[in-house]
Amino acid sequence: MKTILGFVLTPVFHLYMVSLIVAFYPVQVVARRFFGDYSRRKSVDLLNILLLRGLHIIGARVKYLGLENLPSNRPVIVVSNHQSMYDIPAIGWSFRKYYPKFISKIELSKNMFSISYNLKHGKSALIDRKNGSQSVKEILKLGRLIEKNNYAACIFPEGTRSKTGRLRPFMSAGIQSLLRGAPSAVVVPFVISGHNRILEKGNFPLKFGEEITYQILEPIEPQDHSAEEITHHLQKTIEKHLR
Repeated sequence: MKTILGFVLTPVFHLYMVSLIVAFYPVQVVARRFFGDYSRRKSVDLLNILLLRGLHIIGARVKYLGLENLPSNRPVIVVSNHQSMYDIPAIGWSFRKYYPKFISKIELSKNMFSISYNLKHGKSALIDRKNGSQSVKEILKLGRLIEKNNYAACIFPEGTRSKTGRLRPFMSAGIQSLLRGAPSAVVVPFVISGHNRILEKGNFPLKFGEEITYQILEPIEPQDHSAEEITHHLQKTIEKHLR
């Protein structure tokens, strides 16, 4: 029965998600031009929760854990495992009070409607993976931005998505650059579980009825630790919770 529901509801799910991403592009444009960036930010919050609600179309059961672990009045570096494009609205919604910004490959800043517009005008770090110096400068700039405003910067240290859910090796360079720019930031591990199971057979059919968990773990104070030590600890901690 779940297999049949997966075949039937996958097109509905994809149509719903694409429609939201397209429809919220003019919403963001109008909000920003006539009401300012705060209104555009709120439109993105609404988009994120609607995208997450779309997971119910394919029978997903979504849980949020550890919200009490969020610190106050500090810049935040969110370090998360990476399983799918659905990770983005999960982080955006969970950390919305910190006006989260992402470290994203520069290609996503074009032709992706709401996604591209938010990356560009939400002051995310758009990096060229073939240009190391440009990447470091952008990430350092983002670190300084969150330091000044107590925002959140979100990084996927695996670098690319894991289709199986098993963690790829974490890289420390991005975390190191963020900490250089935001020395007072606290590092918050974020564990995403279940997106890979939905995509077990690719984008069609999606697997029906999976449980998805978004969990904020205890923040890490980075003082007196190297970026390599922090990255190693983060990988072990996230891996443990995934198991």
